[in-house]
Amino acid sequence: MTIMMNSSQVSYFTLTAYLDSGALKYLYFTVVAFLYIVIVTVNVLLIVVICVNRSLHEPMYMFLCSLFVNELYGSTGLFPFLLLQILSDVHTVSAPLCFLQIFCVHTYGTAELANLAVMSYDRYLAICFPLQYHTRMSPCKVSMLIVLTWFSSFLGITLLISLSAPLQLCGNIINKVYCDNYSVVKLACSDTTVNNICGLISTSLTTISSVTLILYTYMRILKVCFSGSKQTRQKAISTCTPHLASLLNYSCSAFFEIAQSRLNMKHVPNMVRIFLSLYWLICPPLCNPLLYGLSLTKIRIIYKGLILSKGSWKSLKRLRW
Repeated sequence: MTIMMNSSQVSYFTLTAYLDSGALKYLYFTVVAFLYIVIVTVNVLLIVVICVNRSLHEPMYMFLCSLFVNELYGSTGLFPFLLLQILSDVHTVSAPLCFLQIFCVHTYGTAELANLAVMSYDRYLAICFPLQYHTRMSPCKVSMLIVLTWFSSFLGITLLISLSAPLQLCGNIINKVYCDNYSVVKLACSDTTVNNICGLISTSLTTISSVTLILYTYMRILKVCFSGSKQTRQKAISTCTPHLASLLNYSCSAFFEIAQSRLNMKHVPNMVRIFLSLYWLICPPLCNPLLYGLSLTKIRIIYKGLILSKGSWKSLKRLRW
């Protein structure tokens, strides 16, 4: 007999994607803990550097700060949970914690794309309208764009979870190493038409609006580069390269996650499926701060000032004030 239950009455979910690793679980725990420490360290360091140094209180670095906060947010939604599950012999998660993780993980993904879209708009104004940049990108507008980025992300995911919570479920088995919304929806034995339509609308609005803005801004940037001077092209390349790399990394990770969730992956090795599930929650938070820290000249100068001698520290203080 099929047991039907309301998702609000399910006390726990079972995660079946974990391997029986035996004594190797301590090695896996060490590797994952090291990755989390590195992610937290590099992101926090960049956030502190941007906030402390007045020379970095510019729109581009404010948007970067928002991006790094999101990397910390998404990583914290995964890694502590993942570390506990690696050491555990029974891979279960309570229903409230599962829905909390769904909220954190999906908000991170939406906010990541929105942040990248806003950053592309900022680069468009800086390259195409350099003389009017500070007028068009005022501190008030920067604050408004950052608030809009986070508010829209939280609003969309809250709607999805509020629709998933009342679903009537026929089981509590999730074939992943963490909770996600679509895995819970697939457990439903009640009609999920409304949930699917609202999820499609919410995802489409978020994705299409962000992708359209990114494509439009880069088309205009390319037009200016082809018709502008060599100095303009060099400026565009130096400021847009890390952003394009971040965008490509995120696009690949989002594609992996969609393929993992929507396609039949039964014939794919379990380790590959785990890698595809975790890529978008590990690689962007790890690569983005390293990418921007190494690519942007001002941040490189401040990094050198932090690790060099007392004389260099005086130079850093002059740069700060």
